[in-house]
Amino acid sequence: MIPGLPADIDTIKGFLAEDEAQALYHYAGESLPLGPVLEVGSYCGKSTIYLGLAAKDQGSTVFALDHHRGSEEHQPGEIFHDPDLYDDSTDGVDTFREFRRNIRKAGLDDTVVPVVAGSALAARHWQTPLGMVFIDGGHSLAAALEDYRCWAMHVVRGGILTIHDVYPDAHEGGQAPWAVYQMARDSGLFEEVARVRSLGILRRL
Repeated sequence: MIPGLPADIDTIKGFLAEDEAQALYHYAGESLPLGPVLEVGSYCGKSTIYLGLAAKDQGSTVFALDHHRGSEEHQPGEIFHDPDLYDDSTDGVDTFREFRRNIRKAGLDDTVVPVVAGSALAARHWQTPLGMVFIDGGHSLAAALEDYRCWAMHVVRGGILTIHDVYPDAHEGGQAPWAVYQMARDSGLFEEVARVRSLGILRRL
């Protein structure tokens, strides 16, 4: 049982299985002594809460990076589009209001730092070494590669890189995260630690 986990966590919009969430909490807790956590792709904050609770335990920080306009698969007409997250006033997806409400309800306003931007912009002048990076952004090959190239090398030695939606079998899910996971694993810079369902976990050498 994770201390402080909201009773309604299962009602928060997201695509994270319970065992994956537990693994995020565990590896965040393990890596936070090395530096803060950065999450790429927060959506409505479900995964952020698990990371944030680990960081709160240690008086550390989670940087939650997302432009909050939805990934390719969240747009109107796509398979994961949610009409409740569509903002008619801006004629587009907007997950930031839902994200902020969930983070506040979880008591994590003093732990989670929202970074409302894309990877390339946020990484342009980034200087903070990171104990853990969790990549769960856009699932096109271009988006997944950009997230990896922008953030993987900010993980300190001994730190953790996690990538979500890693599916070796194309019948189970998209292949871009799997391709990036293989790239990281075969780079000589990371070693595979574990895979929990579709969550790939690597350690920086």
